[in-house]
Amino acid sequence: MENPPKTTLSFDSALGHEPADKRIEILRLIASSGSISQAARQARVSYKAAWQAIDTLTNLAGVMLVERAVGGAGGGGAKITPAGRQLLAVSVRLAESRKQVLAETQAPYKGKLTPSLAAPVLSHIGVRTSMRNQLPCQVEQLDATGQVVRVTLRLAGDARLVSRITKASAELLDLKKGLAVLALCKATAVRVEAHPNGDAASRTPSGNKALSGRVARISRGATGDEVSLQLDGGLQLVGFAAAGSGLKSKARVNAFIDESAVVIALAA
Repeated sequence: MENPPKTTLSFDSALGHEPADKRIEILRLIASSGSISQAARQARVSYKAAWQAIDTLTNLAGVMLVERAVGGAGGGGAKITPAGRQLLAVSVRLAESRKQVLAETQAPYKGKLTPSLAAPVLSHIGVRTSMRNQLPCQVEQLDATGQVVRVTLRLAGDARLVSRITKASAELLDLKKGLAVLALCKATAVRVEAHPNGDAASRTPSGNKALSGRVARISRGATGDEVSLQLDGGLQLVGFAAAGSGLKSKARVNAFIDESAVVIALAA
């Protein structure tokens, strides 16, 4: 029997974006201010968006980057972890290296990319996405039926998620058992419900089992309650519960994601 994927330090994924990524900026502001709310104000984003930035970086890095601190401004604050400081240090070095590489493109063309060609290429290398859920995982199984492939993905904590994609997409990504990938999905594609006692095996209509965890934060809304939860394996996930769900912080919940809503991306 294979060993389940471990939660490991992986700055490659966390830093696989444009160095000016807002998420890195927010982490840096938290380090200097010791406050999530202050970092959000300085970065000109909402408090909720700031937490989402940290949750995503935490998923990609595979280690806790920020911890809540008791007794800060307004009754509580945030403390960046040693791993968080290491990530920031690495980001600075990458930014410096990037400047050096870009400077080289300013030289006369000698088999290198000219600035006019380099700009659009570099701008797409660090593509960012509106999909707030980015979950590191491994390909566990591929089941092809006609032109459709069901890809079983193994997440931290030994949870499983299934993505239904086309055969062509699987071939272009060169998906293989054991390959490290990212599972992406919109927060609006995740349905969150209270965890029924003794029923952790509920499924979506398409077959995906529920992902279980606990509510970390919740934002009430007239059309639905936005729920940030921590899965049992430690990953962060955002979804929506029905308006007036009554869910509270630390409550046990199940998250449901339809197979067709799960997008697979290469982790590196």
